[in-house]
Amino acid sequence: MKNKKRMEFIGNRISSLRIEKGITQEELAELSKVNLRTIQRIEKNETTPRNSTLELICEVLKISTSDLIKENSDDNNIVTIITHYFFLIVFNIALMGIIGFLTLDQNTNINSRFGGVITSFFLPICIVFFTSKMSNGERLLKYGTGYIAYFIMCLISMGFGKAWITGIYSMLFPCLIISILTLFYGDRLLPKD
Repeated sequence: MKNKKRMEFIGNRISSLRIEKGITQEELAELSKVNLRTIQRIEKNETTPRNSTLELICEVLKISTSDLIKENSDDNNIVTIITHYFFLIVFNIALMGIIGFLTLDQNTNINSRFGGVITSFFLPICIVFFTSKMSNGERLLKYGTGYIAYFIMCLISMGFGKAWITGIYSMLFPCLIISILTLFYGDRLLPKD
């Protein structure tokens, strides 16, 4: 039963990639030097391709065999989704706490505020480095939500005027803005592959 699912997955994946690239079955057969009937059987889920056949097809479709075969089973697992979002919430709270501790604490001095400014750049640039395939907006939503929430919570809890004065004097707001901008535009600072 598992082989049948794998066969269907590979056939559907090859078919969708071929259509996405605008290649006909005949063109795929010619470019990959694989028999047209074999490609038709693979796409109809009648057979599982051998490794050599799969490599030839993947070469034409410009995808690695491991990426083609890799099933995205995590998308359907509710526990994985909950764990993922729980981690993001905890991570955002930790980022908020680090910046808040370095800027708003009663014992902060100029050194810790300067450390907050540096940290507000280097933490997000590390996130950008490790999530380089993510879009700017997605990265900002996943890892910058805590910063945005912190900004809004300060405005609500302290009142608009006092929050601006405290936020700018303590360097909290500049740190939050640096972090948000680095998350969104940080990929432009990193070297391209």
